[in-house]
Amino acid sequence: MSDINAYIKSEVDGNDVVVFMKGTPQFPQCGFSGQVVQILDYLGVDYKGINVLADGDLRQGIKDYSNWPTIPQLYVKGEFVGGCDIVREMFQAGELQEHLSSKGVAVSGAA
Repeated sequence: MSDINAYIKSEVDGNDVVVFMKGTPQFPQCGFSGQVVQILDYLGVDYKGINVLADGDLRQGIKDYSNWPTIPQLYVKGEFVGGCDIVREMFQAGELQEHLSSKGVAVSGAA
């Protein structure tokens, strides 16, 4: 279990923006993961997608790591932002763009 936590921590700490999701950014395998990818793509954010379906330990490990029961999960600069509903609401309110910018993440999409 600690190996999974170490892997998750290294990915969260090593990437400015990372999404733990079902499927890949190119081929999301659930609607919620797809929505988060669409939002990040729209904003032109450089991010890494990690497919939790490829590894059962990872799928459970990320839920334990964040203490959040659902996938996808968005992290910005090592900080857990939220799942699909939170990301969508923040995006619609313009808060996600502000949050990313305040963390030094380049956002090129229209606000």
